[in-house]
Amino acid sequence: MINVRQSLHYSESDEGINITPLIDLIFLLLIFFMVTTSFVKETGLEVDRPSAETAQVKEKANIMIGVGEDGSIFMDNHSIDIRMVRPHVENTLAEHPLAAAIIVADRKSDTGLVIEVMDQCRLAGVSNVSIAARRAENI
Repeated sequence: MINVRQSLHYSESDEGINITPLIDLIFLLLIFFMVTTSFVKETGLEVDRPSAETAQVKEKANIMIGVGEDGSIFMDNHSIDIRMVRPHVENTLAEHPLAAAIIVADRKSDTGLVIEVMDQCRLAGVSNVSIAARRAENI
């Protein structure tokens, strides 16, 4: 015979939801998204890039250098002097020997300064130096 009193007492004491597997799943998803997220390096400077009809998409660039219209130079969200471009690029090149450099220059920036930054990158040992532009749209 079924003891109703004992079955009611047993079900009341064992009520609860085990959320441990749910927490484990959430942590696994968090780790998965953190590992697969693509981190984009920014120069730390908002620039108005010039447009070019022959602009091409560059897949990988480990070194991003920004040149503002006021002559400021940014690298890794820090303002640097022209004399510090070469040591910064050499440090990055030591970590990534096949790194490419992209100079993100404002449309109104001084061309001489952009050439100096490009020269410092080449003196540091970067063989692939490009200037960022946006693709021109036919109107």
